[in-house]
Amino acid sequence: MRVLIVKTSSMGDVLHTLPALTDAVQAIPGIHFDWVVEENFAQIPSWHDAVDRVIPVAIRRWRKAWFSAPVKAERHAFRHAVQAEYYDAIIDAQGLVKSAALVTRLAHGIKHGMDWQTAREPLASLFYNRRHHIAKQQHAVERTRELFAKSLGYDKPQIQGDYAIARHFPSSSGLKTPYAVFLHATTRDDKHWPESHWRELLGLLANSGLRIKLPWGAPHEEARAKRLAEGYDFVDVLPRMSLENVAQVLAGARFVVSVDTGLSHLTAALDRPNVTLYGPTDPGLIGGYGKNQHSLRPETGNRTDDISAARVYAHLKSQAGV
Repeated sequence: MRVLIVKTSSMGDVLHTLPALTDAVQAIPGIHFDWVVEENFAQIPSWHDAVDRVIPVAIRRWRKAWFSAPVKAERHAFRHAVQAEYYDAIIDAQGLVKSAALVTRLAHGIKHGMDWQTAREPLASLFYNRRHHIAKQQHAVERTRELFAKSLGYDKPQIQGDYAIARHFPSSSGLKTPYAVFLHATTRDDKHWPESHWRELLGLLANSGLRIKLPWGAPHEEARAKRLAEGYDFVDVLPRMSLENVAQVLAGARFVVSVDTGLSHLTAALDRPNVTLYGPTDPGLIGGYGKNQHSLRPETGNRTDDISAARVYAHLKSQAGV
C-alpha cells in the first residue's frame, strides 16, 4: 500500500505527524509513504523509516514570484513529481485551502481529510473524496493519529504515539562533558523569555558541571545568543547549523530548556527531557508531546516574563537531576 501525505508546514506540525506513520506501519505491514512538505522542512520526513520519497514544495517562496519563468519551471517539476504515481490513499493532514488546492488536488488517488466542521479551514474539505470528523479538543498529535486511522481503516492505538526518529540520531550523551541546550529563539515576541531571565538561569547553573549550548538560526538570534553567553565560559554559542545537525546536538543533550518554538517539538520527537516555557499558547492542544516533556506557565496571566528563573531551576532540579 502506498500513501501520499500532504503536511507541508510548520516544523512543529510536520513533527506532530510522525507518530501517525508509526501507527500505520504497525497496523498495515508493508505500507509505504511519500510526503509533500515545504522545502525548509524536507529533512524531517526522511528521518522516519516508513517514508520512501520526500517531495519538496515551495509555496511560501513561489507566491512571491508566481508567474516568473524559474518559478513556473519549478511548479511544473513539482506537478510531475506529485503525479508520478497513483496512490492508494492521499491524506491531507494540513487542512488548509492553499495546500488542498495547490497540492492535494493535483495528486492521483482517493483524497482523505478532515470534514467541514473540523478542518482548520472548512473550505479545504471540498477538495477531499472522503471527509472525516476529527474532534478539535485534543492534542494535534492525537488528531493526526485519528485522521490516519480513519483514512486507512484501523483502530487508533490507545498508547502514547511514537515519533520513531530518535534511532536516526545516535546519542552522544556519553561524552566526557555533559551539556544542556537552551532554545531561546522563537518567532513571536510574546513567546520570548526575557534575556535577563535566561542570564539568571545560566548563573544558577554555573556550578552544575554542565556546558550550555545555544543554537540560533538568524543573525538577530545569534546576537541574542552572544549577549546571553557574555561572561560565562561554560556557555557555547553554536555555529549556524542545518536542521539535521541541530537535531544531533539535541539528541545528545542531558536536558533542554525552550520557549514555544519548532525546535522544542523536535526535542520531544527525539525523546529528550525538555522544559518548555509557555505564555499565550495552550500546551494542552499543541504543546510538547512525548516522554519527559514538561510545561511551565505563569501562575497568573499569560506573560512568559512572569515565569521566574528560580522556578525553572527548581523544576530542573526535581525533574532533570541538576
